[in-house]
Amino acid sequence: MRIAMIGQKGIPASYGGIEKHVEEVSTLLAARGHDVLVYCRPYYTTIDGEYRGAKLIKLPSIKTRHLDCASHTLIATVHVLSMKVDVVHYHALGPSALSFVPRMAGARTIVTIHGLDWRGGKWGRLPVWVLRRCEFAATHFPSRTVVVSKILKQYFERKYGRDVIHIPNGVWVGKSVEPRNIDKYGVSKNDYYLFVGRLGAEKGCHVLVRGFLKAQTKRKLVMGGSPHLNVTYEDYLKSIADERVIFTGAIYGDMLTELWNGAYAVIHPSITEGMSLSLLEAMAHGRCVIVSDIPENLEVTGDAALAFKVGDENDLAEVISTIDRDSEKRAVMGQKALNRVKEAFDWNRIVDRLEQVYRGE
Repeated sequence: MRIAMIGQKGIPASYGGIEKHVEEVSTLLAARGHDVLVYCRPYYTTIDGEYRGAKLIKLPSIKTRHLDCASHTLIATVHVLSMKVDVVHYHALGPSALSFVPRMAGARTIVTIHGLDWRGGKWGRLPVWVLRRCEFAATHFPSRTVVVSKILKQYFERKYGRDVIHIPNGVWVGKSVEPRNIDKYGVSKNDYYLFVGRLGAEKGCHVLVRGFLKAQTKRKLVMGGSPHLNVTYEDYLKSIADERVIFTGAIYGDMLTELWNGAYAVIHPSITEGMSLSLLEAMAHGRCVIVSDIPENLEVTGDAALAFKVGDENDLAEVISTIDRDSEKRAVMGQKALNRVKEAFDWNRIVDRLEQVYRGE
């Protein structure tokens, strides 16, 4: 099949869960012999040509907080009409609004909903209003709708009465390496907690910083991520932190692998999620994970995580204090996390199912 991916910023992924998802799916599809086109934004994807078999098509966007995704999706949708593709796969609620266009031109269209993007305080009133209206588009405009969690499946089927397909995110078992270079951040193996993700209010970063500072621990907290377009929030986080909280900026590749391997535990404090790839990555590296108790997190972890009440910095502080002095339990939880991702979140099985959806099965 000839398959186009629209809605992501691009690949290879440097930040963003959707981008990581598209990178894995598109390159696996290419390895299976499909012709895969991935639409990319030039500021995000710096390489040209191909990436691991997937063809990169770089088109411009209006790089502002509210127009970046919308403008790129529109331009990519117009462009894909000339590419004679079999399947156009849109990612996220906003881009789904245009999924009817290639379908009317004869292509099969798929929308994957990675989360309820209007939740969590990331957007203002008008964008929230628009994104909520896109829920209807996501379930009615494409040939089929895919969601990454059972929670999202229940939500959309109850609200819109449409059958949607559950295909979760996946993860590869993490590389085991000795964290030799993390001293550049002033940390060493097992002497820090780790957060990896976008620095945003919807990710609960402010709850994490406040809860960590209240915890009884001599370890540090490494905040691995960038705010993307909301630098004001990052400034706020730095204003409430002390010298034990280390902000690394966006981080990926070998250094991120070292940070996963060196962390005493990983904390995932999200207020809202779809299905977090960052959480899966932490589990795939055998880390003990501490998560907010939202259903989307607990669906991923099962009993292989320590949970705290979402938004409750005092409860988070208590969980950190408890695991900080119980290294044996920390090791047990890390092994349980690794076993769970091996059983439930293999990328190859996920792409098997996606191919079936592409074929209309």
